[in-house]
Amino acid sequence: MKVISTNIGTATTVTWNGAEERTGIFKYPANEPLFLGKTDVKGDTVIDRVHHAGIHKACYLYSSGNYDYWKGKYPHLDWDWGMFGENLTIEGLDESVMRIGDIYKIGTALIQVSQPREPCYKLGIRFGTQEILGQFIDHNRSGTYVRVLEEGHIQKGDNVQLIEQSTNPLTVQQFFELMFVREKPRDTLDLFMANEAVPQYKKERYKKYLK
Repeated sequence: MKVISTNIGTATTVTWNGAEERTGIFKYPANEPLFLGKTDVKGDTVIDRVHHAGIHKACYLYSSGNYDYWKGKYPHLDWDWGMFGENLTIEGLDESVMRIGDIYKIGTALIQVSQPREPCYKLGIRFGTQEILGQFIDHNRSGTYVRVLEEGHIQKGDNVQLIEQSTNPLTVQQFFELMFVREKPRDTLDLFMANEAVPQYKKERYKKYLK
């Protein structure tokens, strides 16, 4: 895997449900390296810090391999890297293989896979339709948020090196599927609850499915 693009955004004012609000989802390729801090990417815009950024969502990675699929569905859009609000567009990222808890070295930063991206209405604003939310879930390629274990700089062309694979086999894709299926598979739930890298607040929400 390697970094295809580093992306940051500035605050953009949009209209949602008749009211103006600001969002940082409009990210575009940056010409300079990004600095990954413990809770966010330096210089990036994060408006809603309840649902974005923080220790468990310090940076968002998305696969460049998904872009052709979405370009086919939305050919009229002005395409560039960063369309999904990702800070890092990664070549070769595979959610069906990447495990929650995997640790990677990128540039001078050390990161750990923490949780998949759950799409919200702001992705719909970026794409011009809220239909993208259901399509994103159905496509089952979520990208992943990471926590930053060691702060550092990342630039285009950097390799994404697996340093330590999680001993718990729960994948990003399994985590993503778990969020949206009505009947939660018990074997996946057990992996989810036992995975030390799954944020504790997520586990609290899913305890009810163990009964």
